[in-house]
Amino acid sequence: MDLNAAQMFVSVVQTGSLSAAADRLGIPLPTLSRRVRELERQLKVQLLERSVRGTKLTDAGTRLYEHASRGIEALAEGEQAVISDQARLKGRLRVSLPPTFEPWWELLATFQQRYPDIRVHVYTTERRVDLVEDGIDVALRVGTITHETMVARHLLTYRHVLVASPSLVERLGVPDTPDALHRFPCAVWSAGAHADGTWRLGDQLFEPKALLTTNDYAHLRSRALAGEAVTELPPFLAASAIRERRLIALLPEHPMPEQQIHLLYPSHRHPSAIVRAYLDFCQRYVSRMVDAVVTGT
Repeated sequence: MDLNAAQMFVSVVQTGSLSAAADRLGIPLPTLSRRVRELERQLKVQLLERSVRGTKLTDAGTRLYEHASRGIEALAEGEQAVISDQARLKGRLRVSLPPTFEPWWELLATFQQRYPDIRVHVYTTERRVDLVEDGIDVALRVGTITHETMVARHLLTYRHVLVASPSLVERLGVPDTPDALHRFPCAVWSAGAHADGTWRLGDQLFEPKALLTTNDYAHLRSRALAGEAVTELPPFLAASAIRERRLIALLPEHPMPEQQIHLLYPSHRHPSAIVRAYLDFCQRYVSRMVDAVVTGT
């Protein structure tokens, strides 16, 4: 039996007419009438006697209504119970984040406002944690996912931006090609103490002579804001400064490579209600954040 059609039938009985049921359900009257007739054909019985004064149940329709109305009420109660359970979620959520991932600080604060009885433990590290060994429920991972024992939920694709302060650009000019960056002091993100960073700008690989290399984007942003260097930043760390014109985006026609953000959790472990709530909340929050960036709100 078509559950949607059964629900439409129940609404017709409760409201007393096809037109009133169509208004309640917010669907066109012809659609409602067609679906009820299809239900009658499926059951091979007449459920409603139709007249200019409305509709009247047949004996078969009465029997179906008695059972279907109880079932639909039970489904509605079940839906409300799930919503209520989610609102009362209690327990601990253990998450792993990269350092200086500021948007996630606000996300977690908003998540805990929505679920005040969930205690959050944040483990900040650059290393690729073993979720099972380290006791992590969900890890936020930037970059390519290669761990086959983990479930990866894609959240966002973005590109880093190359930025400099207005004072530095005023002093040295606006670079129009990657090679023009040779006249600028540069600060570069680097994973290791002995590694020199490089920038891929469009189809060109550029090797800056860096006055500073670090694995801390907050440090890089500080040096850029101080007018000391050109650097690359994730867009969420640069957006407000660019809007306020404290930083200028450079070489937009030479975009940096795409980056991926995923949420990871163990594939052999069925996610708890708390983990599912966190995953869904992150998906919605990031979608709104992207919309805000696109619309400038």
